[in-house]
Amino acid sequence: GNLYVNERLDREEMCGESASCSVSFEALVHNPLNVFHVEVDIQDVNDNAPRFLQNKFHLEINELTSPGARFAVGMADDADVGSNSLQGYELEANEYFAVEVKESTDGSKFAELVLRHSLDRENEQSLRLVLTALDGGDPPRTGTAQLWINVTDANDNPPVFAQDRYRASLREDAPPGSTVLNVSASDADAGTNARITYGFGETPSEVLQKFIVEAESGKITLKEPLDFEDTRSYTLLIEARDGGGLVSHCKVEVEVLDVNDNPPEITILSLSSPVPEDAPTGTVVALLNVNDPDSGENGQVSCELSGEAPLSIVASSGGSYKVNNAAGALVVRVQARDADAGANGRVSYWLAGGSAGAAALVSVEARSGALYAQRSLDYEQCRELAVAVRAQDGGSPARSSTATVRVFVLDRNDNAPRVLWPAAGAGGAAAGGVAPAAAPFEVVPRSAEAGYLVAKVVAVDADAGRNAWLSYELVQASEPALFRVGLHSGEVRTARAVSERDAAKQRVVAVVKDHGQPALSATATLHVVLAESLQEALPELSERAAGAEAAAGELQFYLVLALALLSALLVLSV
Repeated sequence: GNLYVNERLDREEMCGESASCSVSFEALVHNPLNVFHVEVDIQDVNDNAPRFLQNKFHLEINELTSPGARFAVGMADDADVGSNSLQGYELEANEYFAVEVKESTDGSKFAELVLRHSLDRENEQSLRLVLTALDGGDPPRTGTAQLWINVTDANDNPPVFAQDRYRASLREDAPPGSTVLNVSASDADAGTNARITYGFGETPSEVLQKFIVEAESGKITLKEPLDFEDTRSYTLLIEARDGGGLVSHCKVEVEVLDVNDNPPEITILSLSSPVPEDAPTGTVVALLNVNDPDSGENGQVSCELSGEAPLSIVASSGGSYKVNNAAGALVVRVQARDADAGANGRVSYWLAGGSAGAAALVSVEARSGALYAQRSLDYEQCRELAVAVRAQDGGSPARSSTATVRVFVLDRNDNAPRVLWPAAGAGGAAAGGVAPAAAPFEVVPRSAEAGYLVAKVVAVDADAGRNAWLSYELVQASEPALFRVGLHSGEVRTARAVSERDAAKQRVVAVVKDHGQPALSATATLHVVLAESLQEALPELSERAAGAEAAAGELQFYLVLALALLSALLVLSV
């Protein structure tokens, strides 16, 4: 019952950015059939370094920009979660800029470049700085990107969005080309410095595949179909850039609305077929799992069985359902139709012969056509039977039609295994008080090594299928560590080498079990003599024979005594 990891786990691949990650599944247990809900929590390790989506960031900053001005330079991505995720940013030492970490409402951290001192394009026209992202691992992992900053002439008003954050909802069945929303920004400058173009900022590639933003109007449209079951929301970083190179950003959060576009999926986890005829009410016949990828009411399912069957369906855990058989169920229901009206169309059913003895085993209900078993069936005596059912109308003269019903009897575990060798009861009393033959014995040389074949227990079972599958087990031995028996072969072998310390006479008892429910068993007793030859074993056998004769004589004495007492009691009664 141990649960092992079958292949390398990748938490990021399995759960993405989710704070918690777990795997749920059903564990199926047979004999008795049951199902357990298992949930495995996948814990994160710091196996991913922060990574910028691009290696270089280009910034155009006017030389008249006042100290304290802030510039968004993007956000690094770290697939890890918790303390192993992105924690902050560091900027290469310089006299103009510093970096500060900003955290959005969704918990993501992005870097803002803060101007500390005024720029002078005449002294320094461009800057090349290294931006480093760090996570919280021990030791921490890092990722870097190049900042290429061009100092431009005065354009002292950056674009300003009407909102810092936009929100929109879109059904998952929205066709490509559908409008998500419009973003707008304004610029207090004039001329080319006030001309604004829109585009995506630092945005993951999977988002860029789904949406398009028009550069002139700021209209965001759907590019590819959405799937709620795949991704439930998107965050878009939209930038507005004026003609002078100043840039501002806003976030657009798109919520995907679920649509009932997935039918329930039924998976048969286990099926027990055929079902024994004596299976009690409540026996689990099949185990089903029903899953609907949709959410909310769209993902809620209910199950029912259609048609006539002696079964019911019961909800279990984790979206599983059990199918049960009911006691006293009918064998089958036959049905005939008559196009006439009134009594001429009233159909009644009768048995009209069949295979030998079938009429005594089944009966048919005249009105409904239900066929019932009259008595308990025996698979070993009758594995199938056929009966002819006649449907007759109420007209005069009556008209009829005949159909043949074939009934297949299922086996039940009603026969215990029978041991053929060694012969069962060889050491007990024989009929009529006569002493039985000596029990069979096997001679094993003291030089025998481990694995030496001592004997083979041979058994048969009159049942069929699993009810006739036999297994062998050692239950008693004079030296338990000396012998072993093959689980399926019944071969008794030495488990170790025979030593001089082992007793000369050994008794081994093996049990033979079938695989029925419940299992039936029988035992076999084997007598073993440890000797190098038959001549060496004769003294041991003589002792056993003398003991057997003494036991037989004592038994004969008690039988005579009992006969005398019964005779005396009879005389006394007369």
